[in-house]
Amino acid sequence: MAVPHQQQHQFPLPQILTHPSSSPALLITQGAEGRLYKTTHLFPDRPCALKYRPSKPYRHPILDARLTKARIAAEAKVLERCWREGVPVPAVYAMDAANGWLMMEWIEGVPVRQAINEYLGSGESQEGQEEAEELGDLMRRIGRVVGALHKTGVVHGDLTTSNMMLRRQEGEQKGVLGGEVVLIDFGLAMQSMSDEDRAVDLYVLERAFASTHPRAEKLFGMILEEYGKSFKKATSVLTKLEDVRMRGRKRSMLG
Repeated sequence: MAVPHQQQHQFPLPQILTHPSSSPALLITQGAEGRLYKTTHLFPDRPCALKYRPSKPYRHPILDARLTKARIAAEAKVLERCWREGVPVPAVYAMDAANGWLMMEWIEGVPVRQAINEYLGSGESQEGQEEAEELGDLMRRIGRVVGALHKTGVVHGDLTTSNMMLRRQEGEQKGVLGGEVVLIDFGLAMQSMSDEDRAVDLYVLERAFASTHPRAEKLFGMILEEYGKSFKKATSVLTKLEDVRMRGRKRSMLG
């Protein structure tokens, strides 16, 4: 039985979700910049994700409207570019930048962060060579996807394992770590051909591994190795990554 909108949410819903014909919407996440809802698109059995950027009362209304419109439009443009180039990202279904919402394909699966932690904490994890091989296969898939992303001239801006999903095809059984790696949450993404920007993307992911997956951190090199194979300009990016790491270590030393 569907739960009425007003019982599901403590926030006002975007106008598109208040129409009498709209499907019930479930609030999935609430962040500083926006909210993510799960609802449907066109048909009741076609789930979708609706990202909504509500107005910010602390900003001037005209500035707020311009920023919201620009950010929604930029995210949609980046996603559409990645989709055209074959990068696994959610498809864009609809958008109303003026009203601050973006409707996308719902990616069914689990975050990579959750899958790795479940694997390492479950009976499926095997110490030694077998564990290294299964995790290594996932690292290589991540490396290929990030390489494909950077090849399109897009940097993610918040590249962590929380912003990667493992999508399994119907009937596919490949254990906890199986499935296609799909990149999500492009709210901070931008179009860039800069080696520096690409290197920062990799550095953010590397730091995320160090803090979130310490047991898997030693395998991070496999991501960079596969990245190097899948992206022709990776050599200069990986060289720049060393500079970014050095700056990061200096900042850590200085506090």
